[in-house]
Amino acid sequence: MVAIHPLTTTTSFLPVALSAPRQASPRQVPEAPAYPVVYRAEAVANQAFLAQPTIQALGRYAQTHWGPLTRSLKDLPVSLPDSKVLHGAGQPYPLYIAPTENPARVWSILQQQLPAAQLSKIRLAVLPPAALNNPAAVPEPGLLFVPHPYVVPGGRFNELYGWDSYFIQLGLLESGQLGLAKALADNFVYEVAHYGKILNANRSYYLGRSQPPFLTDMVLNVYRQTGDKQWLASTLPAIEKQYQYWTTGQHLITAGPAAGLSRYAANGQGPAPEVLAGERDAQGLNHYDRIKAYFRSHPVADYEVRSYYDRATDSLTPLFYQADRTMRESGFDPSNRFGPFNADILNYAPVCLNTLLWRMEAQTAQIYTELGHGQLAQRWQAQAQKRAVTMAQTMWDEASGLFLDYNVQRNQRRFYPFATSYMPLWAGLASVHQARALRNNLGRFETPGGLQTSQYQSGNQWDAPFGWAPMQLMAVEGLRQYGYRQDADRLSMKFLAMVGRDLARTGTLVEKYDVQRGTSDLAGQLQYGYKTNEIGFGWTNGVVLALMRGLQS
Repeated sequence: MVAIHPLTTTTSFLPVALSAPRQASPRQVPEAPAYPVVYRAEAVANQAFLAQPTIQALGRYAQTHWGPLTRSLKDLPVSLPDSKVLHGAGQPYPLYIAPTENPARVWSILQQQLPAAQLSKIRLAVLPPAALNNPAAVPEPGLLFVPHPYVVPGGRFNELYGWDSYFIQLGLLESGQLGLAKALADNFVYEVAHYGKILNANRSYYLGRSQPPFLTDMVLNVYRQTGDKQWLASTLPAIEKQYQYWTTGQHLITAGPAAGLSRYAANGQGPAPEVLAGERDAQGLNHYDRIKAYFRSHPVADYEVRSYYDRATDSLTPLFYQADRTMRESGFDPSNRFGPFNADILNYAPVCLNTLLWRMEAQTAQIYTELGHGQLAQRWQAQAQKRAVTMAQTMWDEASGLFLDYNVQRNQRRFYPFATSYMPLWAGLASVHQARALRNNLGRFETPGGLQTSQYQSGNQWDAPFGWAPMQLMAVEGLRQYGYRQDADRLSMKFLAMVGRDLARTGTLVEKYDVQRGTSDLAGQLQYGYKTNEIGFGWTNGVVLALMRGLQS
């Protein structure tokens, strides 16, 4: 059997009832609720599943495939090229550093890592200060410097990505690669210090946006292995600054029932450069061309189309492009979760983001408690409690038994069942009653290959019939945490079996799957966004190992 390292890589929380929030003791690290005794027959069945040749091969692939996806400064000749944007033939590649960084120091580091012939193909450049919130201030797209090694997702995604890295880190820890897992967290601390936030990814055109926040999870994953309190304390300035990014300015909702919650809101104007150059179909049409064609021929009831599309000029509006960049900050790009192409996203308090911020608040309280700062811990715990109350009032839908995104313009929940409904379960935020209701809603999402992202087929990759590794893991861990062990095991086996069969057929793991048909072959199914299914694949590798460990446990 593949050796899965018995490392604790996730945080377990006592469920805090959204409908009846309560104050947890900040001095006690919460634990998962007690499970029923695991019956021997179930354990034997799990071990038999894990012993299957296709599952063994899957585990070996996931554990041994980090090398091709790992990037260090020695790998800059591989990291600098970017298939998503154009680059002049024979021209040096720009490597950007922040205005707060020392160019001489960085160049000295590069001289120690690379031969002169390779250095001659690199142009080290300092970002203008305005670029930190306005990617258009950078004249030529390029890679952003980070000092430590990292793991890329794979394929066209040849950068350090925000939320991908959390799931990658889980896999690294399961593979015994603590050093690389810590390097991911250290790079994010560096990004916050020098670029102002954890970036969507470390390319200049991503400077205007972040991605779903998992920093405290990643820090605690490392701390549980090292016990290094000095390092833990050193991460707090970055944690607090990243939290401020999400809870102030344009991200903060300031009025109405959802006041105090947060939304996604990216900086930057006009089309996203990586979309214009890198998401063209066989007819030469890019993602935005296909959206305009949709608006020309389809009625839309979810929002006022004129806010996003000017029919007289057949053009997308500046607000559409801001929403499009914001959708990419959410990590769910694209879907119809916030109306067609997520164009109305700026008017929503999303379940996913606010769940992660609640968890960040609760985990920051844990960190301060661990470091002996009880008063600061209480302040963070109080903020988590406040968010829980507001989420209960705005996002929990008793009639459907789901957490739903909240439209702050209409002051109502949007009924669009989406796999993010299970994130409060994973975070430990749901009540026992809510957990039961969510468990009873599995039929909306469960397919032969695991959980599909939504119930709706829209031609977007974050809708049906597609399933993604992160959504599988969050639902599985949430169900298991609340005692629904058999459901968690069943979903784990479905996804692992599908991915294992597909690996046997293709020789690779990929970023997404058609979970209804049980295949990575998505030919002809994706109408919007990029139409490829990238191989690698970082977070799929990580989730596979985490799911296998869950079955072994």
